[in-house]
Amino acid sequence: MTVNISGFNYNKDADGIVTVTMNMSGPVNAMTDEYRDGMEALLNQLEAEENLNGVIIASAKDVFFAGGDLNNLANAEPGNEAYYLSELEKVKAHFRRLEKLPAPVVAAINGAALGGGWELSLGCNYRIALNDPKIKLGLPEVSLGLLPGAGGIVRTVNLLGVQNALPYVMEGKQVDPAKALKAGLVNELVDSRDELVSRAKIWILENKDNEDAGKQPWDRKGHKIPGGSSNDPHVAQMLVMAPAMLRMNTKGLLPAPERILDVAVEAGRLTFDAALKVESSAFVTLVMSPVAKNMINTFFFQMNQVNGGASRPKDIERTKVKKIGILGAGVMGQGIALVSALNGIEVVLKDLSQESADKGKAYSDKVLSKRIKKGRMTEEKKDGILSLITATNNNEDLQGCDLIIEAVFEDINLKKKIIEETEPFLAENGVFGSNTSSLPIGRMAESSQKPENFIGVHFFSPVDRMPLVEIICGDKTSQKTLAKAFDYAQQIKKTPIVVNDSYGFFTSRTFGSYLDEGMQLLKEGFHPVALDNLAQSIGMALGPLAIFDEVSLHSSINATKSAKELGLLDSVSDGSLARSVIDTMVNEKNRGGRHHGGGFYQYNEDGSKEIWSGLFDLYYNKEVEISKEDVRDRLLFRQVIEALKGLEEGVVHSVADANIGTIMGIGAPAWTGGYIQFVNTYGLQKFVLRCNELADQYGERFRAPAIVIEKAEKNELFV
Repeated sequence: MTVNISGFNYNKDADGIVTVTMNMSGPVNAMTDEYRDGMEALLNQLEAEENLNGVIIASAKDVFFAGGDLNNLANAEPGNEAYYLSELEKVKAHFRRLEKLPAPVVAAINGAALGGGWELSLGCNYRIALNDPKIKLGLPEVSLGLLPGAGGIVRTVNLLGVQNALPYVMEGKQVDPAKALKAGLVNELVDSRDELVSRAKIWILENKDNEDAGKQPWDRKGHKIPGGSSNDPHVAQMLVMAPAMLRMNTKGLLPAPERILDVAVEAGRLTFDAALKVESSAFVTLVMSPVAKNMINTFFFQMNQVNGGASRPKDIERTKVKKIGILGAGVMGQGIALVSALNGIEVVLKDLSQESADKGKAYSDKVLSKRIKKGRMTEEKKDGILSLITATNNNEDLQGCDLIIEAVFEDINLKKKIIEETEPFLAENGVFGSNTSSLPIGRMAESSQKPENFIGVHFFSPVDRMPLVEIICGDKTSQKTLAKAFDYAQQIKKTPIVVNDSYGFFTSRTFGSYLDEGMQLLKEGFHPVALDNLAQSIGMALGPLAIFDEVSLHSSINATKSAKELGLLDSVSDGSLARSVIDTMVNEKNRGGRHHGGGFYQYNEDGSKEIWSGLFDLYYNKEVEISKEDVRDRLLFRQVIEALKGLEEGVVHSVADANIGTIMGIGAPAWTGGYIQFVNTYGLQKFVLRCNELADQYGERFRAPAIVIEKAEKNELFV
């Protein structure tokens, strides 16, 4: 028997088993209006069925079920809480009706089931998944500033227990089917798609006389939370410590993990249906928050926009790099070699000496060996990857490379010399890239025989862990070259943003303003310990003093020298004050940074550190009073203003590239959604007023850029 329900293929066989195959409009099954209407009709039909022995939920798409409608959530506005609560309760009511059918319901999971898709799976009595390591299962809502609102927290706690549930609901941990089976999230695996429905039918028939098969654990008489309720002493002890540990990680800037913890605690204490109500209320509160809007907009919509190639030239055929040459086997070069080889590219890692080149290749060996120890790689796989890397000191080995990337230190004369020496070994129409963080691409391209094939490919350290690549177009870079560089970045599984040539480009220029403002505050006499602490309180990974120490104060002096030689010193902003501080630290006090015996910090043998005492004598003035709010805003707004200027001047191609670049490249706090998105939810007019307040008190560097003033006057947002 078949029944026509929009979005669902409904078929009942002779054994009284109904197979429901989700096949909604669009590329994936998702919680759209079509789903909600179809699910209502589906449940009405199932509840009216006679001789119903079981239900199988399957998918006609490659993805089992994709989850909620983020467009709808991104547009949520305070005042509409009742509407969103009502809509959420309808979804949850459907899941409760599904799991209370008078016959067992089996999820036949053939592909990814994340967010609402996994919540649908949890609403089934039994879960059978395809044993494919590429399939991901889990509840990633926290990464978008939300919580699993369709029963995900409550069901996971009741299934696994409070403590075991927390990584899945509070951290958004995703697992493949094999790990899900081990954790108790799925019940069974099959090795082929064809087995999913047939095995589900067999299980239903095998359990025809098992009364509990059609009941969820939490609906069975005498159900207890695994590991104990939230009131049990050993669980309660863990929960007492959890908020403080969470606050250490989030600095109180990310409300979603805190709300998730609250709901998980209540789920371990209240009745199942009462806990569902608590979960719904918490979800709606988060949906209305600016943090959720920022994170949904950037981490979902704009990330998809960037990875979808919005900044890639259209109508140019996609390419793949087969052989890459990397010049310089230091920290950056060895990292580029590793990520290239990991993705099947033949690598020539070239340095001045064979010893240096071999040392660079040894980095890949070290990283891959660690993966083997963790059970994430085999010796055979490691050997295959290492065999792709040729360490050499001979330029001849570069012959036939379709891409060469120089990764030597920031000396334009050295880079130009290397370009002239190695460019002739490129394959026909090959691309030459420079891994520079600030030096103008156009200036370097002067040494190229084919400047149209020259481009900047800026990686971030450590290369194998940082997900971003900043692609920089010189004034003569062709669209075909840009497309090739973009394709290479995606080939090695990086997220590429595209910017135009300018000193410091986009990311380095924006991040430099943060470091500069730190020096401004230090020179004004602000307490150095409070300075770095307040920087971290806005969500920065490290304070400006700690960052200078990590990258070395000597590097700053070298960068100043290069900028001066190029006639670009202070071409973006006045950095004279910061330079004076660095000059004093290095040349007068011999404080070059962490790896030079200490810098702003003193480093101890036990791994601890504290602010160097001499810094107080040099700069600290206890008479200086600057409010914490002003310090936080100065450190944040300097970066936001610089990002806006980069957008205004056309340095960065799009709002999406700017937001993703600041988040993934320079560590903008996640709650902002990126520095341009931050302005949208802060309020453009409010932002302009605050900028001007800071400018009047602390200097013109805080004056609001014209681009944001114009948007504010037109009542527009940055999109």
